Amino acid sequence: METAVNAQGLSKWFGEGEARTMAVRDVSFEAYLGEMLYIVGPSGSGKTTLLSMISGILRPNAGKVMVEGSDIWSLSNDGIAEFRLNRVGFVFQDYHLFPRLTTVENVAIPLILKKKAWSEAVDVAMQYLEIVGLRERADLPPVKLSGGEQQRVAIARAIAGKPDLLIFDEPTASLDGDTGRKIVSFVKENILNEQRCIIIVTHDSRIYEYADRIMKMEDGVLKGIANGANHEK
Repeated sequence: METAVNAQGLSKWFGEGEARTMAVRDVSFEAYLGEMLYIVGPSGSGKTTLLSMISGILRPNAGKVMVEGSDIWSLSNDGIAEFRLNRVGFVFQDYHLFPRLTTVENVAIPLILKKKAWSEAVDVAMQYLEIVGLRERADLPPVKLSGGEQQRVAIARAIAGKPDLLIFDEPTASLDGDTGRKIVSFVKENILNEQRCIIIVTHDSRIYEYADRIMKMEDGVLKGIANGANHEK
């Protein structure tokens, strides 16, 4: 499988001297195109910090994040911003949909940021709403959608820019168990492909069955990587 992300010796700390707190300590791993990789562990284990470093949000104190042979943190600030816009799609726990925009307008946002004309952006956004089964809800505001529908809108928005790295931060935390499993199953069957890597940070053992591999973090340290089918809940 082709490597999507190669993290090498990533470390991140906050504070200095006696007040220094190690959030992530010397973590190395690879994530591959065509796989769904979970990062799991208790609160405070460094999962979100690690996710932020590999997605171009939080600069590591040590280590490299290699994407297609280039260290993203050697890029300029403009280069990092371009990487986040063009290469990474985010789906947040609380969806982060704009309440005053319609469903289709929310999905069109990343396309507008890429300088597409409004009419073209809306046409493309409609295509992605079709993919997630919400074309008929295009003109509704988020408040008129269920939690599962809002999550699917967030997924459509994340993939509208055609990212090769798709990142979910606790995607089922605001959903009941059945809806959460349906969402992750949908993503695996319809969104994951050979040109895309999906990384999910989660506490939810109910969705472990959909993972290709599961990384366990504890106290900022990578404790191991196992096939999803072999991971104990």
